Amino acid sequence: MNALKSALYPLVTLAVVIAVWAFFTRPGAGLPSYLLPPPAAVFTALYNGLVDGSYWPHIRYTLTSTLTGYVIGSVLAVIVGVFIAESATVEKFVFPFIVAVQSMPKVALAPLILVWFGFGLASKIVLVALICFFPLLVNTIVGIRRADPELVEMCRSFNRSRAFIFLNVKLPSAASSIFAGLQIGIVLALIGAVVGEFIAAEQGVGYLIGSATVNMSTSTMFAGVLILAVIGMAGSSLMRFIQRRAVFWEGARDDLPSGEV
Repeated sequence: MNALKSALYPLVTLAVVIAVWAFFTRPGAGLPSYLLPPPAAVFTALYNGLVDGSYWPHIRYTLTSTLTGYVIGSVLAVIVGVFIAESATVEKFVFPFIVAVQSMPKVALAPLILVWFGFGLASKIVLVALICFFPLLVNTIVGIRRADPELVEMCRSFNRSRAFIFLNVKLPSAASSIFAGLQIGIVLALIGAVVGEFIAAEQGVGYLIGSATVNMSTSTMFAGVLILAVIGMAGSSLMRFIQRRAVFWEGARDDLPSGEV
């Protein structure tokens, strides 16, 4: 019942938005369709593109670059974050350069990435990995370092190894922060893929939107935006679902009555 209510609220908001949208784009409202097409035109373009199969290659291309870059960037972020959090020496040598690279606008780096990795899928994957790397890196470092110091000292007093302390104390403590970074990263990864497709691509939802812009087909542009919104919401929902299953002790702690630990 709670899950049904949680799904009902955003559906009500969506219905209101569509109703307002339809009201202002109705015939005689005075709003040109090339500025804002009516919902029926957008859903028709979306339906036709999905049924005739013309949208699916673009969707597959965007999903491939997004997921591949996301996985590569996330794995590297966690590994580097662990080394930085566990070693002050590594932090001194590496972290300033990571911050410097992150401070550079990725759009400015895009031409270099295109020169190095070409105009194909590889350049999109690299751009996605760069964009989603830093948020997860910071969350990993913060999560590991916020482990209970008294619990760490207790493990050391029992002569537990550094690997044991990391796997059984620090990593569980950092799990929520890591998954928060993963949720942020999946959205940024999609943005990175679309930006790369805007700059140089022959496929992808970003390319679809860009070509529709040239043709002034606003219904196709809106259809592409809706596809991206669905992909982003699905990815974020999937990460929340995995977090609830993987970090199960957080939910159990939240369910305890007040005063219990």
